Amino acid sequence: MTVMLRPALPRDLDALFHLEQVAFSGDRFNRRQLWHLLNRAHARTLVAEEKQCLLGYGCLLFRRRSQRARLYSLGVHPDARGGGVGRALVEALEATALAHGAEEMRLEVRADNRIALGLYRRMGFRLERWLDDYYEDGCAGWQMRKPLDAGRTAC
Repeated sequence: MTVMLRPALPRDLDALFHLEQVAFSGDRFNRRQLWHLLNRAHARTLVAEEKQCLLGYGCLLFRRRSQRARLYSLGVHPDARGGGVGRALVEALEATALAHGAEEMRLEVRADNRIALGLYRRMGFRLERWLDDYYEDGCAGWQMRKPLDAGRTAC
């Protein structure tokens, strides 16, 4: 699989919305929220594509005068899972966060999402805080964090 990572563009809105529908069973972004992330938010969204087909995306949020970046969403098409798309996106988002001056990344993940929890742990994220009743269906979540190494070279 030859996957290309690139910044998301406003023209990706339809494909991102479709990906959001197939990647998540709940707590999905609507079109308006995705448009805002692409056009107005203090955010960076990267997409993974192969042959002009979106396989995944990741979105980072930044706060002004903060040295933290928040991995706000990471979605991978079900047909592309297990192929390294999620890992590649997280690595690229870490490099993006470092370039923005962030010293750490944080994220929230469903407590029942063993695959995502495993990926984040393997990538150096550590459990920080339990979040009761965090998701719309009542599922709990974990807040995780990872210090970023500014001395590391980005790919």
